[in-house]
Amino acid sequence: MIKILIVDDERTICDLIDINLSAAGYDCKTVQDGLQAIDLIEREHFDLILLDIMLPGADGYDIMEYIKPLKIPVIFITAKDAVKDRVKGLRLGAEDYLVKPFEVVELVARVEVVLRRYNIADKKLTAGDVTVDMEAHKVTKAGELVSLTNKEYGLLVLFMQNKNVALFKERLYEKVWGDEYLPDSRTLELHVQRLRKKLNWEENLVAVYKVGYRLEVD
Repeated sequence: MIKILIVDDERTICDLIDINLSAAGYDCKTVQDGLQAIDLIEREHFDLILLDIMLPGADGYDIMEYIKPLKIPVIFITAKDAVKDRVKGLRLGAEDYLVKPFEVVELVARVEVVLRRYNIADKKLTAGDVTVDMEAHKVTKAGELVSLTNKEYGLLVLFMQNKNVALFKERLYEKVWGDEYLPDSRTLELHVQRLRKKLNWEENLVAVYKVGYRLEVD
């Protein structure tokens, strides 16, 4: 599972990010102090770090200097919205710079973009008793192989990479079919119905009114 370190001196912000990224399938750890963050980075491996600038102990810029040789991608998340601060953060090597307050859906999207840029992805995805082996292109449920079409497989991967997150029909269609979604078409709906039936996910793969679909899992 992809591991993300969240460094912010506001516990409520840490908790908000943690809840939403964990729901999207990431393994998150949070810390509110700069020196504690450095200590944690020394002891554990992280695939991505979300980093505030104004921190006790050591600020985000100091931590960035420490992280740079480790080649771990960093997204700055801060209330400092001046252009000079953005430029400084990016010149220090940050992959992105997000200003508070922010929309969680935008943060999740930016995390996805940075991970793709670094070619970081889970090789296996799990949701309940369903497992997707990305390398083998194989899906199992309770250990039993499940036969899916390429489009069904593509939808499943998207749902499992975004657990408990509502996905717009337009995004699903664009990602899986590589084309613009047509509201009058029932193609997406029929594929979702077949996916529900094959995985016994009638209660898990739910329609979200005027949005699309969401995979609901604990």
